[in-house]
Amino acid sequence: MNNAIFFFFYNLAHQSNLFDNLIIFLAVYFPFVAVILAGLFLLFHHEILRAENPFRVFLEKKKEILVVFFSSFLAYFLASILKILFHTTRPFLAFPNINALFSESSYAFPSGHAAFFSALAFSIFFLHKKAGYVFIFFALLIGVARIVAGVHFPIDILGGFILGGTISYLVAYFVKSV
Repeated sequence: MNNAIFFFFYNLAHQSNLFDNLIIFLAVYFPFVAVILAGLFLLFHHEILRAENPFRVFLEKKKEILVVFFSSFLAYFLASILKILFHTTRPFLAFPNINALFSESSYAFPSGHAAFFSALAFSIFFLHKKAGYVFIFFALLIGVARIVAGVHFPIDILGGFILGGTISYLVAYFVKSV
């Protein structure tokens, strides 16, 4: 089933240069945009930059900001460790007929991108439901784009999402109980 879902999405690639460039943007460059948007959301949502004393307001709200980014980096770090333990190959190495839209050199499972961005999205969701839905959509876009690009199997993305969601939940639970 993993391979069938992969080929369903991968077969969308190499049909048009415009679409391939959009997939490359969503898989490689949009993640930077999403991180910047998350940071800006957290700053502007709390009106830190508009306050008379931005530093004081930042110190009051730093816990939320730290929870979001700590969860994300912890999920990415754990995904990196799990990649070394699992040693799963990427689709373009598993199937000789796959021509990935860009190259990746590390192991595939779990996806570090999916872990990072799902942790980011779920952390924001636990704090601000409406904005969380937007960032969950961003995380899904990034994950699907990486499948279409031929650098991840769906199970890699799913594993990253589960890891990121679990980490963000545990961090939010720990911070709330302290």
